[in-house]
Amino acid sequence: MPVEIQLDDLVRLRKLHPCGSYDWRVVRVGADIGLRCLKCDRRVLLPRREFEKRLKTILKGDDALAALETARLENASRPEGAPAGGSKSGVKGRRK
Repeated sequence: MPVEIQLDDLVRLRKLHPCGSYDWRVVRVGADIGLRCLKCDRRVLLPRREFEKRLKTILKGDDALAALETARLENASRPEGAPAGGSKSGVKGRRK
């Protein structure tokens, strides 16, 4: 059964885009799904089957905007090149 997707839905994909974003806006719905990256504005066209495999979550309405704003704030507070986890050295269990 196909995923219920509508125009202007915000979606989060499993793979990271080269610009560093997971979040996309649906700009075309049909046999192919058109997506626009919310960070770099790149547009891609995926076959529906491939889109459904890559899809992690569908963000709709106010929940979508709140989730995106939270993600942006988390990324903005982290220095460039810093690891995403909480480890300062990047290696667990290492002692000095």
